[in-house]
Amino acid sequence: MKSMTGYGKGEASNATRKIIVELKSVNNRFLEINSRFPKALSFVEDTVKKQVQETIKRGSVDVVYSYELTGETDKKVKLDLALAGEYLSAGKTLAQEYSVANDLTASVIMRMPDVLSLASAEADREEMKTLFAQATKNAVADLDKMRVIEGEGVKADFKKLVGNIETALCEVKKRAPQIVKDYHEKITRRVNELLGGVDIDPSRIAMEVAVFADKCDVNEEISRLGSHIEQFYTVLEADEPQGRKLDFLSQEMNREINTMGSKANDLELTELVLTMKNELEKIKEQIRNVE
Repeated sequence: MKSMTGYGKGEASNATRKIIVELKSVNNRFLEINSRFPKALSFVEDTVKKQVQETIKRGSVDVVYSYELTGETDKKVKLDLALAGEYLSAGKTLAQEYSVANDLTASVIMRMPDVLSLASAEADREEMKTLFAQATKNAVADLDKMRVIEGEGVKADFKKLVGNIETALCEVKKRAPQIVKDYHEKITRRVNELLGGVDIDPSRIAMEVAVFADKCDVNEEISRLGSHIEQFYTVLEADEPQGRKLDFLSQEMNREINTMGSKANDLELTELVLTMKNELEKIKEQIRNVE
């Protein structure tokens, strides 16, 4: 079992560059990878995302990177003369239109957006992709390790909470048959009190008790809830992402517990239902953090 929250950091370097990638993940229904790469590094974005997707299946993952040049580079400065000309033309137009001095210089124009850029060979781009892929892979492994550790804690908590529901369900099984017996005794006693000892037809009481027994019968709910609990335990031990399956099972468990509660015409049974609902709410809260 894996949690969806965690942090990981990875590095990769060669003779000229050092790449550091940091990943932070939080809860999300689906996998969402948030990365912001400048135009000059946009070609590595798909590489980074693929590395994350290989291991992380759910959660919102923020990608932060740092890039350090540690040696000489073969990059060349590329000047966009056409764009520089557009900036220069715009400056002249403004100066003429508003009668102001045109103080555009070469150094000013070079600072304009996209006038200067770094050009690199295709081999250099592939080298950058390789470094980012390795740094991201290391960061994902670090992140995944933390998610597994936290997931084991959540798994232990699940077992405890489901165990509490299972214990309460065992008490429900014991109590359910006694409810009808108690009702039979109660209605017989009540009728005798009202009629002052006058003989009554036992079949009339039996019919009333049968109607009551049918209305408060929770055997089907007990059986289905027990089945859901067994499936829950099975999913906890699975090696695949479990969050969505556990979420589905928790909804099914909630349905059976609610139906049981609506049929419960007994204080003790109602208290057991409330106990199960309380534990199930804790489970549903924890499921939000499971991959």
